[in-house]
Amino acid sequence: MSDTSEFTEKEEKEDITPEEEQGNQSEDSSEDEASGATEMDFLRNLFSSTLGLGSVEKVLDELNLEGLARYIQSGKCKNIVCMVGAGISTSAGIPDFRSPGTGLYANLQKYNLPYPEAIFQIDYFKKHPEPFFALARELYPGQFKPTVCHYFMKMLKDKGLLRRCYSQNIDTLERVAGLEGDDLIEAHGTFFTSHCVSFSCRKDSHSMSSLLNQSLSTYLYIVFFGESLPVRFFTSMKMDFPQCDLLIIMGTSLQVQPFAGLVGRVSKSCPRLLINMEKAGQADPFFGVLDFGGGMDFDSEKAYRDVAHISTCDEGCLALADLLGWKGELEELVNSEHSRIEAEDQQEKASGAAGAAAETGTPRSAPEDKTTDQQTND
Repeated sequence: MSDTSEFTEKEEKEDITPEEEQGNQSEDSSEDEASGATEMDFLRNLFSSTLGLGSVEKVLDELNLEGLARYIQSGKCKNIVCMVGAGISTSAGIPDFRSPGTGLYANLQKYNLPYPEAIFQIDYFKKHPEPFFALARELYPGQFKPTVCHYFMKMLKDKGLLRRCYSQNIDTLERVAGLEGDDLIEAHGTFFTSHCVSFSCRKDSHSMSSLLNQSLSTYLYIVFFGESLPVRFFTSMKMDFPQCDLLIIMGTSLQVQPFAGLVGRVSKSCPRLLINMEKAGQADPFFGVLDFGGGMDFDSEKAYRDVAHISTCDEGCLALADLLGWKGELEELVNSEHSRIEAEDQQEKASGAAGAAAETGTPRSAPEDKTTDQQTND
């Protein structure tokens, strides 16, 4: 969760071999090169737009879900990029960050933090890891099932339309729904893997569940405020966004950089759909008049490609699926996958109970002999 307002943590460098130091420098160089290249692409598009160079073709006949559905059905849409945030997981029971009263930041009093965002800051974590791990236990994967929104993205993949999903979430529900590593850019890290924050063991990977159980506070793969995003984020966006022909943004306030800036990386002719409980990512009014920057424009007279569908993410995905003729297929997928997950959970719990009984030497209760009872009663 890199934020431009946050200072960068100075990493400890003791016990680093020359090979590790060289590798770290190479990784930083790759990230700088990728970031610099994308900045140049962005500035090139920006100046072209501001100077009125080139023309923009109208790609949607209506700025609503109906117009987007017709665009998808036209066959012109083959490289959809999704950008998602915490809002796509709220119906699974995982709170988002900023919703008044129900968001994570509004309910962290029990951790005695100096301010809510401290729980995700690398400096605070290194000194006080307990609040983060207590929260991580509450949010750890295995307790939640993917939502309609997650399975809608899986359908896009199955139909050959999804180029990539860029996620701010760490809950791994995209993977549970069927997206694989190549389909995902987990910009802010994930519970799926973990590593040590110390350079002395940076390359080691560990089971997050074992770390939570043992309270080993040095291991994780979550991108905190003050840390850089993964290099793959920068290299992939350079390839994905110029090719994107439909950008779908769901469940995010678009307030955290550099993730939020991705909306301006697509071409001027690429439609952008926001499914959210409120409008987000809009251009500054002053710069918007000058057509300066890549912010969303839903309401001005110049609006020509941006659509805001104000609803929950699940409702928005169901509405779009209905217009595409996919609603029944999507509902069947959700129901069948949830039933499968519940059956596997029950089997795992039964196996765990049997294993615990075997370890403690507790005999299992014999099943009731209903035939004998019936004969006796007769």
